[in-house]
Amino acid sequence: MEHKNKGVVLVVDDDALVLDSISVLLKTYSYSVVSSSNAADAIEKFQAGKIDVVLTDIKMPGLSGIELLRRLHIINADAPVILMTAYAELDTAVSGIKYDAFDFIVKPFNPEYLLHSIEKAIRYSSLVYSEKNYRQLLENTVRHRTQELANALTLVRDVSRELIQRLTSVAEFRDTATGTHISRIGLYANKIAEALDLPMNFIETVTFASQMHDIGKIGIPDYILLKPAALTAEEFEIMKTHTVIGKRILADSSYTDIQMSASIALNHHEKWDGTGYPNGLKGETIPLEGRIVIICDQYDALRSERPYKPPFSHEKTFKIITEGDGKTMPKHFDPKVLNAFMQLADTFDEIFSLHP
Repeated sequence: MEHKNKGVVLVVDDDALVLDSISVLLKTYSYSVVSSSNAADAIEKFQAGKIDVVLTDIKMPGLSGIELLRRLHIINADAPVILMTAYAELDTAVSGIKYDAFDFIVKPFNPEYLLHSIEKAIRYSSLVYSEKNYRQLLENTVRHRTQELANALTLVRDVSRELIQRLTSVAEFRDTATGTHISRIGLYANKIAEALDLPMNFIETVTFASQMHDIGKIGIPDYILLKPAALTAEEFEIMKTHTVIGKRILADSSYTDIQMSASIALNHHEKWDGTGYPNGLKGETIPLEGRIVIICDQYDALRSERPYKPPFSHEKTFKIITEGDGKTMPKHFDPKVLNAFMQLADTFDEIFSLHP
C-alpha cells in the first residue's frame, strides 16, 4: 500500500456513519480527508485550504449538495465535485450536470467505484492545477520578455535619436557655433503642435524631426555659410540648396520620424504666400510640419547672433514676425500657426532664455 499522500478530499454528509466510513476508506488508500456535516461548514473549509476533490451528499438539511456545488464553483469553477445520493432520479442528475458535477455516486456506494471516481477527480484536479501553473508561468515569461523587448526598443530608439541629433549638430556648429539651436527648434515646434491640438504621435514626431531642418547645410561651402555680410544673388541660390541637400540625405527612409525630417528639411523655407523656396509651394500645399518649423526657425534666427547680424530682442523679433519688416512678413506664415505663435510668444522667449 502506498503511503504517499494522494490528495485532499473534502467529504460532506449529514449522516455521521456515512461520513466516518468514507473517511476511513479514503485514509486507508492514502488520501487526506477533511470532514464536514453541513454545506455551510464545508464552504468555510473549502476556502480555508487547498482541497483537491469534494465528495458531497445531495440530500442534506439546509443547503443541499446541488446548492453547495453551485457555491463552490463560484469560488473555484475548476474544483471537481462528486455528488452522492440515495435517489438516482433524472431531475437530480440534470441539476448536478447543470452546475458541472464531476461525477455521481449512488448510495449505498460501491467502494471500488467510489475510489475510482475519487482517483479520476484527483487526476483532473492535478491536471487543472498544472495547467494553471503553466499558464501563469507562460504569462509571466511573456510579460518579462515583452518588457525586455520594450526596454531594448526604447534603448535603440534613444540611442538612434541621440546619434542623429549629434550628427545634426555637425551642421549647426558650422553655422551657429552652438548646438542648442536645434534643441530650441524642437521645443518651439512641440508647443506650436500642442497649441494646434494635433494628435500626440504627430506632436512627438515633429518635436524630434524639426531638429534636422538644417542638416543640408553640411553641404554648403563655408565661404557662403559663414560670410559676415549679405549674400550675393548667386550665393543665395547656392544657400537655398541646403533644403534639397537635406531632403536627399534623409530620403527614402521607412521610418516615420525620418520621413517627416526629410519633409521638414525640404519645406521649412516654403512660405504661405508662395514666395518661399525651393519649390514655391503655397498655402496648404506646404506640409503642415513645414508650416510649423518655418516660424520656429525664423524666430530663433532673429533672436540669435549670426555672422551677418546681431541678436534681436524678443520684443523686436515678435514685432517683425507679426507686423513685418519688408523681408519677413506675416503673410509668409500659415495664419493658424501664426496665431498659435502669438499666443505662445512668452513661452518662446522662455525657451530661448533657458537654452542660450
